[in-house]
Amino acid sequence: MKRILSALLTLAGAAALVVLPIMSKHDVTAVHAQGGCSNATLSGNYGGTFSGFQLQHNKSVPFFGAGLSTFDGAGNLSATLAFSVNGTGSTNNPYTATYTVNPDCTVSVTATPGSGGDNFAGVIVGGGAEVLATDISAPDTLSLDIKRQ
Repeated sequence: MKRILSALLTLAGAAALVVLPIMSKHDVTAVHAQGGCSNATLSGNYGGTFSGFQLQHNKSVPFFGAGLSTFDGAGNLSATLAFSVNGTGSTNNPYTATYTVNPDCTVSVTATPGSGGDNFAGVIVGGGAEVLATDISAPDTLSLDIKRQ
């Protein structure tokens, strides 16, 4: 079985080496970010989840959660979150932030000082239907996915 798999992988690699040089760079479609976004692109209620790891007592522990976020269309965000840190749950946690949407539909979220929240950078997809983001607050590593309700 290993020999067959090895032979197939070798054959696929050889085929790629033959086909790729033949392709012209004009045959490859360029990918561009969606355009025309502004703070108003994010408006209304979004439900979402986040997951990753958070540093607590010099140890990286699992951090998961979900909640309801409200974007006002003018750069202000408020949310109520439930989360679990290393297996210990907590509900009704407030989070406030400001956000900035760039014309290419990338977004940055900055937690309001004192909210205890993290900062995120991400992208808006589906004309504002969904936001995919990652935590940029060291040392946490969180992924965020929120969808318009």
